[in-house]
Amino acid sequence: MTRLIGVDVGGTFTDVVTFDGVAVESRKVPTSLDQSDGVAEAVAGDARDTFLHGTTAATNALLEERGARVALVTDPGFEDLIEIARQDRPSLYDSFADRPDPLVERDLRFGYDGATDALAADLAAADPEIVAVALLDAYADSGPETALADALAERLELAVVRSSAVSPEFREYERAATTVLSAYLTPSVAGYLRELDARLPMARRLVMTSSGGLLPFAHAPQAAGRLVLSGPAAGVVAAAALGRHHGFETVISFDMGGTSTDVCRISGGTPSVASGHRIGGRVNRVPSIPVRTIGAGGGSIGWRDPGGALRVGPRSAGATPGPAAYGHGGAEPTVTDANLVAGHIPGDLALGGTVRLDLAAARAALGRLAQDLELSVEATAAGMLEVVDSHMEHALRSVSVEEGTDPRVAALVAFGGAGGLHATRLARRLGISMVLIPPLAGVFSALGLLLAAPRTDLARTVMVPEGAGVPAELARDLLATVERTFRDTFGQSPSDTMASADVRYAGQSHEVEVPVVSGWDELRAAFETAHEAHFGFARPDAPIELVNLRAVASGRAPMAWADLPELRRDAVPQGSDGTWRRESLPAGFSLDGPAVVTETNAVTLLERGDRLTVLEDGTLEITT
Repeated sequence: MTRLIGVDVGGTFTDVVTFDGVAVESRKVPTSLDQSDGVAEAVAGDARDTFLHGTTAATNALLEERGARVALVTDPGFEDLIEIARQDRPSLYDSFADRPDPLVERDLRFGYDGATDALAADLAAADPEIVAVALLDAYADSGPETALADALAERLELAVVRSSAVSPEFREYERAATTVLSAYLTPSVAGYLRELDARLPMARRLVMTSSGGLLPFAHAPQAAGRLVLSGPAAGVVAAAALGRHHGFETVISFDMGGTSTDVCRISGGTPSVASGHRIGGRVNRVPSIPVRTIGAGGGSIGWRDPGGALRVGPRSAGATPGPAAYGHGGAEPTVTDANLVAGHIPGDLALGGTVRLDLAAARAALGRLAQDLELSVEATAAGMLEVVDSHMEHALRSVSVEEGTDPRVAALVAFGGAGGLHATRLARRLGISMVLIPPLAGVFSALGLLLAAPRTDLARTVMVPEGAGVPAELARDLLATVERTFRDTFGQSPSDTMASADVRYAGQSHEVEVPVVSGWDELRAAFETAHEAHFGFARPDAPIELVNLRAVASGRAPMAWADLPELRRDAVPQGSDGTWRRESLPAGFSLDGPAVVTETNAVTLLERGDRLTVLEDGTLEITT
């Protein structure tokens, strides 16, 4: 039987989910220093299976600044564009907050004046590992940039990344910065996927992109910048599928793992995809699901700052040595240790079925911090949980309240190994009355890989004033191109294509994305509805202009939510002392808090006033 194998690599654990057409199996193993080693050891399969991967290879290379030595070629006088950037500050009132240093050193930036041979000689002397080419007008006419890139690749025998291939839209800084970032990541991503590719027997191997779509391994190195949100995007895809299945118009995904927490708001059953993403303070203008990530997870370390205040994160104990409670040599107090001391995690629980928790080690680690803070161990544990909850509450508000939406109308979908421990407290802080804990909550992002569809995204800047041409006809050529590109990439025709447009009032410097419709009247109506929702006003008498066209082609996902097996109703619930085993709870079972529900890879905490109901697909529905 052909199997689907999803593997999501996190900062602390690597999650594996397999589906053989009937049953779903899962497991969690520690993430290895060399990710390809851990993935290859965690997976067993053959050539008939399909391997689906969420990776942090690109993210880690960027955040740890382990990328390639990049040379930038642009127009004369624009060599410093990536350093000048936009005239906005990372933090308006913090004079100590600086932008990250450019990814290209000053002596590796070159202006191209038409003398290709001289440029090639200068580049050869500079000895870069890869070249990024970003000519000013390449978004409108890619021909000169393509010719230059081909010539340099032939002369230097190096990989050359073109801005017209990476981000073919106007705004020269964002296009150049995105091209440089992609070039910076290309060798490490290509090396990782090449090593992994050689060790996997599966004939079909795909990796998740930041847009929530799948891409074959062979095409991923050319789109390295599109893998930065590979893992978090998979969790959002799964949360969207869960929300659609249960009929929720709006859900907020809350993925709390060992190292970080990822949150995202999903409306209408489908994650939105935009192109204004930043990672580590750097522009990465590629199609991305708008995930907000913070350094707060089960492994986040508690510490005392110079002012005597209790802090938590962003530093994490990771997989090695991990929280003190794991008994692997960790000595610093983590959120997991705090949850164990607070009684939120049963002391006899074996995480992943193998890791026995050491309450004494957790208390000892917290005790050292408690002494510094002049608090009891219990008060220190409670304080750590309050601090980390505050961080996560702010993240949830940033994707709801700060974007002009009311979180109280949403359901909170909580997953990751630690998501269920904090979900109901956070829901109450935000006024959310419904929490959903999905099946396979501890490995839910890996399940999301099986629910994701193959996808191709294209964009083109057109700058068309209102009334010129017909919007639907303007998009026809790009739709044909994206369909052809999808076919070339995946060897099959897409099951769906759609076009959208970035529209603005004439004179504005920002756009709103809306679906492409037949005529200008319909486009204006859609734009003004979206503009008013985003900004609170519309200007019916002002002319509009169509700035960018976007097209998406997608295939069928390997698996649908409805393929998950339903729970038996005749199972016998097993629990004692307020602790229940999730796998024993039948569909229709209800439970009032306080209580704890444990499973192999996650724990769910019910507080007083919470009521849990087990749904047919195994989802835990909690009303707060």
